Amino acid sequence: MEEKKVSVILPVYGVEKYIAEAVRSVLAQTFSNFEILIIDDGSPDRSVEICQQFTDPRIRIIQQKNRGLSGARNTGIRHAKGEYLAFLDGDDLWMPEKLEKQVAHLENSPKVGLSFSRSAFVDEAGKDLMTYQMPQLTGITAGYLLCCNPVGNGSAPVVRQEVFQAIGTMTASGEVGYFDESLRRAEDIECWLRIAIQTPWLIEGIPEPLTLYRVNADGLSASLLQQLASWEAVVEKTLSYAPELVAQWESLARAYQLLYLARTSVRLQIRDLAVSFIHRAIVAHPPILLKEPRRTLLTLIATYLLWLLPRTLFHQVDTLATRISGTFQRRRIVQDSLL
Repeated sequence: MEEKKVSVILPVYGVEKYIAEAVRSVLAQTFSNFEILIIDDGSPDRSVEICQQFTDPRIRIIQQKNRGLSGARNTGIRHAKGEYLAFLDGDDLWMPEKLEKQVAHLENSPKVGLSFSRSAFVDEAGKDLMTYQMPQLTGITAGYLLCCNPVGNGSAPVVRQEVFQAIGTMTASGEVGYFDESLRRAEDIECWLRIAIQTPWLIEGIPEPLTLYRVNADGLSASLLQQLASWEAVVEKTLSYAPELVAQWESLARAYQLLYLARTSVRLQIRDLAVSFIHRAIVAHPPILLKEPRRTLLTLIATYLLWLLPRTLFHQVDTLATRISGTFQRRRIVQDSLL
């Protein structure tokens, strides 16, 4: 049987420090039947010039005026020739086995429309931070998606082409759109929600951390507040076509979102935001203390340690806690991979 083709969609905007490494991580894949669609989204730096230095015939560069990440992905989907579509942001990386393992997952799971891998965090220099995104891998419902984003980031999913054909809608420009271009953040989860609500396709993950997600510290305080506003916009849009789902899950989902933002604020040592987010999470849905007691209490403790301790001492405590957490996460990954 002929091996199916993967279209790798790689939006490019302002990533000249990282883009060469990202492209090389695709070219190093053990699965070789792919094309790379590099979408130049009006990048103002040398990113595209760097991409043009690669001579692999599987690479195509498509240029457009800036339309944001969703617009770049939509352009990539419209030009894709593969049965499977994989997404890689220009500052992230893939492990060499990523496409091979996720294509096998889709081939062996005919009801799964979106496959994702776990992700490992790396710093801006690409150094492994030894911690991981550890989401639920199966049994992912629309309600769970509203509360959490198990896919984790835009470089983790590999999706069947026919899934996007099922959710495509005509835009004001007369083109078919898949990701909502009015959203500049949270466009991923909004798309996955529509897949879960509007199609029969399943969303499932595999345990290996095959995506390397780069933690970037630029503009983080503003970014967290924008993330919350974008999530609220997703809820508002979902309310327009799935009001019963939103009514059932909204308060718990908001608490989960605020809890996530509180944990992120602690990691970034943004004291005021950490305190604000954790308090708002508990107010939004007090039973979160019973539903997620460990995560909520640990975040609450970490928030107050951040508030009370000198930054240098907190950093030492946080580093130790992160190291311990990473050890348990790696054990869990090994266990899950053996199942």
